Amino acid sequence: MNWILLILGGLFEVGFASCLGKAKHATGIEAYGWYAGFIVCLTFSMLLLIKATQTLPIGTAYAVWTGIGAVGTVLVGILVFKESAEFWRIFFLITLIGSIIGLKFVSSH
Repeated sequence: MNWILLILGGLFEVGFASCLGKAKHATGIEAYGWYAGFIVCLTFSMLLLIKATQTLPIGTAYAVWTGIGAVGTVLVGILVFKESAEFWRIFFLITLIGSIIGLKFVSSH
């Protein structure tokens, strides 16, 4: 169950990073909405990480949480913000995904 919470926390990390990306292009009330989304996503992300680390090793949990956030944020950047999808970005994204999966499988919990 805590692995599911950790994955959800990582997805909320993608949410707060994406909200920051949208906020920098917004003005006025729209920017405040994106900043509010950032705070909400940040709060849920941290709470889910805290809950997951009650039973998962902190090193593994933190690495997986940040890895999910990093992979998700790069994908949002490519798909939403039209960032570069060059070979080396995708190559290293795939190696990061492999590392996250590997950490999950070698975890003692």
